[in-house]
This record gives sequence, C-alpha cells and structure tokens, in this order.
Amino acid sequence: MALIALSDIHFAYPGADPILRGASLNLRAGERLSVTGPNGAGKSTLLKMIVGLLTPQAGRIEIFGQERRSEADFGPVRTRVGLVFQDADDQLFCPTVAEDIAFGPLNLGKTRDEALDIVDAVLARLQLSHLRDRITHHLSGGEKRLVTLATVLAMEPEILLLDEPTNALDTENWTRLVAIVNELPQAMLLVSHDPAFRQAVAPRSLHLTDGLLMPVPG
Repeated sequence: MALIALSDIHFAYPGADPILRGASLNLRAGERLSVTGPNGAGKSTLLKMIVGLLTPQAGRIEIFGQERRSEADFGPVRTRVGLVFQDADDQLFCPTVAEDIAFGPLNLGKTRDEALDIVDAVLARLQLSHLRDRITHHLSGGEKRLVTLATVLAMEPEILLLDEPTNALDTENWTRLVAIVNELPQAMLLVSHDPAFRQAVAPRSLHLTDGLLMPVPG
C-alpha cells in the first residue's frame, strides 16, 4: 500500500491556466522520490495538496490508505506528515528557535517540559544546540533552513516533504544537511532544483511537465 497516492490531479490557481492536468504519483514506505520541473510547474503545489493546504479541482488524494477530501480528513495527516516549506520565513514565526521547535510538540499535547526535552534532543541531533535561544529572525538564511527541518523533525513525522531544502545553504551546511537527511528513516518526497542534492538523497525522480508527472530514465 502506498503511503501517498495522488491520482489524476487537476489544479489551477484563480484566473490562471491549469498547472496540473492529470498528475499522479505513489510514495511507499521507506521510499525516497524527487520531483523535478521548471519554476511554476506545480511542484510546491503538489506538496501543499498532500497536507491539505490546497484542494485539487479534480482527482483523488489518498494518504495512509484513506481518501482525504475535507479539512477534517487532513487534520490527522498533518500530525504524521512533515512539510518543510520552500521559504523558511513561512514556517518560523515564534520569537526564538526553541519556541519555534517546541510549538509542534505542544500542539500534540506534550507538556512544556516534554516539549523542551524534544527541543534539546532535536537540536543536538542536528548539531544546532548553539542556536537554541537565538532570536529566529536574526538567523542567517542557511541557519533558518536547518531550523525549519528541526521544527518538522520535532513532530516525529512518518513522511517528510522537502521543498527546495538547500536554498540559502553554504557548502558546509549543504554537506551537513545531506548527512542528516540520509540518516533519517522516513519516506521522503523531495522537490529540488539541486541535482547533486537529489542524487545524494533521492535519486529516483519524476519530472513535472505540462501538468503531468513523467518518470525520469536512469
């Protein structure tokens, strides 16, 4: 059974031409899959649909074996699927790094002490403990990218959706991110214009073109 199954997805933003015209994909347990394609092709749109932030005009979305259509259907999905947004500033909104990372666990019902333990564990795992009490909007672009990943990992998701995760990363942090991601057990759907990153973490690819997802040979 696929963890994620998108079937014949159609979508257009208001007043614009359709960008998805029958896109389909499956992601199974333990699988890693990259989605490539030009800017504006609909790659980020697909990721947002998986967590219910956008709704297709036609097609079927199944997550964990259940069709998802309403907001109520997607509530449980968001506790099990972690999306790292393309723009870190869309994801970081608390005053400090620790508060941003604790936000998800607190919403899952953890106590403050439990949430702070998770914060410390995730930061240590990512070698980011030195950022714990930093003011979020004072971080560099690369630091923000790594902290957004920490906020998602704090939720212990079963699936990771990564949208251009290497944006703003220097060589050192790029290398660190590859090492981190390759140690994670989650199934993963990756959107990235970075061919070296795709090859390092999710070499099997689908190419989004003319609203359809096509296998990439090789």
